[in-house]
Amino acid sequence: MSQRITFIGAGAWGTALAIAASRLDGERRVRLHVRDAQQAQQMRSTRVNARYLPDLPLPEVLQVVEGPLSSLADGAAAHDLFVVATPMAGLRQTLAALAGVPSSVAWLCKGFEAGTGLMPHEVQAEVAPHLLAGALSGPSFAQEVAAGQPAALVAASAHASVRDALVAAFHGPALRVYANEDIVGVEVGGAVKNVLAIATGLCDGLSLGLNARAALITRGLAEMTRLGLALGAKAETFMGLSGLGDLVLTATGDLSRNRKVGLLLAQGLTLPQAVESLGHVAEGVYSARTVHQRAQALGVDMPITAAVVALLDGRIQAAEAVQLLMGRGPRGETV
Repeated sequence: MSQRITFIGAGAWGTALAIAASRLDGERRVRLHVRDAQQAQQMRSTRVNARYLPDLPLPEVLQVVEGPLSSLADGAAAHDLFVVATPMAGLRQTLAALAGVPSSVAWLCKGFEAGTGLMPHEVQAEVAPHLLAGALSGPSFAQEVAAGQPAALVAASAHASVRDALVAAFHGPALRVYANEDIVGVEVGGAVKNVLAIATGLCDGLSLGLNARAALITRGLAEMTRLGLALGAKAETFMGLSGLGDLVLTATGDLSRNRKVGLLLAQGLTLPQAVESLGHVAEGVYSARTVHQRAQALGVDMPITAAVVALLDGRIQAAEAVQLLMGRGPRGETV
């Protein structure tokens, strides 16, 4: 039986994975759902996503579609796979539209929902509790995946059928997909690493050196692990692709939007100026406060995250954020 994969959201990451899935051998049909009809028509005629991946052509087998989400859901079958490629802000509405499908559903967004502070799987439990759902995460830049460069991802779900569907959809010569039952740990890693990447970009923008960067990443991993354990995650998840792997990539890679925000803030730009210059969503900007709030509610100490939030809120300047962290009292090295 052939697998039909539908991507909802034509940003950089959704488009990149749609391209990657379209390249693989096997019986599959890949659709990329575009919200704007005019953009969909342009993509069909030019065979490129000009806004997000202008140098990477869409495979001819990739079908670009538009229209209401209900039209996609109505024709869904059990062997289908829906991949939600919207930002965190669009997840709730999209999952609500898919609430009745018999298919596997996975999301790509990384963060905590603004206002509620919920992780993606918690949002799903509220709006579509009967979905067979999970997350696809891990260290990955859209441009490299779309170009066919090697990468590894994590398919996280409590449902074996969802994990199997994601492996079948994406595992191939250039993209390796590992299955993991610990969706809490995978989602915490994906959310917190964006916040820590802002801090690391700030560190590099202030020319504090490689020693400082290494210390920041290491202690950031400890913060991430503390929050994850408090939420019920497994410690070993944070030593894997969605924890340490994604943190190192996002904190040090030149293609990282969250790291770029930190670099721009270090140069003296305001937060609105930094965000506007990106042209893309930097999830860490929007999830930092909710990560911090969730940590506070659980009594989890996250000093790096707290400093990033204070910086984003305009309560401190870039240099003050560093002083705030370095001025902490001595303590033992523990998670």
